[in-house]
Amino acid sequence: MFIATPKKQPISLALLWKVGTFWNYTYPQETIMNAPAKKKKIQRQSRYPETTPEVDRIVREIIGRLADKWTMLILENLEEYGRARFTVLSQRIGDVSQKMLTKTLRQMESDGLVKRTVFPVVPPRVEYELTELGEGLTAAFCGVWIWAEANHDKIEAARVAFQKVKQENTSGL
Repeated sequence: MFIATPKKQPISLALLWKVGTFWNYTYPQETIMNAPAKKKKIQRQSRYPETTPEVDRIVREIIGRLADKWTMLILENLEEYGRARFTVLSQRIGDVSQKMLTKTLRQMESDGLVKRTVFPVVPPRVEYELTELGEGLTAAFCGVWIWAEANHDKIEAARVAFQKVKQENTSGL
């Protein structure tokens, strides 16, 4: 849309719609702003050196595999108690299914985090223990654990405040 100014120079305006969601209610929010003639490319500034797309892909894949619930619980358990059999791990972790525990342990073994030892007895006995690489990941995870312990009260306060705002907004509709 073009609007004529007193100097007869057209100004380009853009009408943008932003959709916001709150619970199950979706509302349009109209925003009128001047459209820039040319978009300026914003350069991302990072404190980390630039990497290649291949390295980024590999790092994302590794983080995706390692940052799941069961991997972290297995790491914590093996760090705290040391070498353990499959059934003992299952009992200590709790509500993990046999299929999920098997899958997670196999992934951890293929990534070099866990060493699987099979003893040639009848019935076969299998034990799992952390490798040096797994111990290093556990040390890194320990920082997150310490942060969570130090900030749990702030997180709980934020959750309570969020619930209050949510209840106020739903009662006003």
